[in-house]
Amino acid sequence: MRRSPPPAVAPPIVRPVTTDGSRIPRRDRIADAIRQDIMSGRLKAGERLPEEVIAKEHHVSRVPVREALRRLESEGFVTLMQFSGARVSETSLRDSIELMQVRRGLEVLATRLAADARGGEQAAALVDVVERGKKAAREERIDELPALIMEFHELIAKASGNRQLEEMLTRVLQRISWAFLLDLRERVESSWLDHTVIAMAVLGGSSSQAGFLMDEHISKDELLYRRKYGDSNRDRADSDDIAGRVPPFSY
Repeated sequence: MRRSPPPAVAPPIVRPVTTDGSRIPRRDRIADAIRQDIMSGRLKAGERLPEEVIAKEHHVSRVPVREALRRLESEGFVTLMQFSGARVSETSLRDSIELMQVRRGLEVLATRLAADARGGEQAAALVDVVERGKKAAREERIDELPALIMEFHELIAKASGNRQLEEMLTRVLQRISWAFLLDLRERVESSWLDHTVIAMAVLGGSSSQAGFLMDEHISKDELLYRRKYGDSNRDRADSDDIAGRVPPFSY
């Protein structure tokens, strides 16, 4: 008796992993993909984002899709409407730039306050995260850098000693954290140089310098975003000469 061939088995879906072996949450992968499509113009303002279509494209249920869309709504990229579902926001570019501007104002203030306290209880942690960030950059462990960047900026907020400011800034950082991924590999060296000199100014108690350096650092994200995805008419002057104005980091 002839045996029928076994049914074809679909190849397993390989989930991206970080260098420490942990899997990237599906909602984050989906949010990252949709955000990139919006910023690049592949998804147009007002375009519908059907949950079932997205779920099929990513081989997932609708649950992580809904979570991804809620995250993108909080970032200003997506509008969720009852009965009609999700659509690309009509004002996603403007909302993103406005959020970057809010972040810049809050974080410059936090940095100045942190410098007034010379880092306070977070001083040692600031030194540590800068060293870990530079080491990860040297070893090209790129996927570890976004979390380290977030840790650095959250430590600045904590070092401000202002709990209300820390709470507001933490919420804004969570909404704008996607900006840490913009041209990440190309900006590794300059990013951690910025973090180094900012930490030096904070630990040295130089409030004005620390605030200025943070303002220039964050402005680069806004400038890059405008150049890549929007109108660059209002771009701020570039700050490539920061390294020439500030001595090397020392503890």
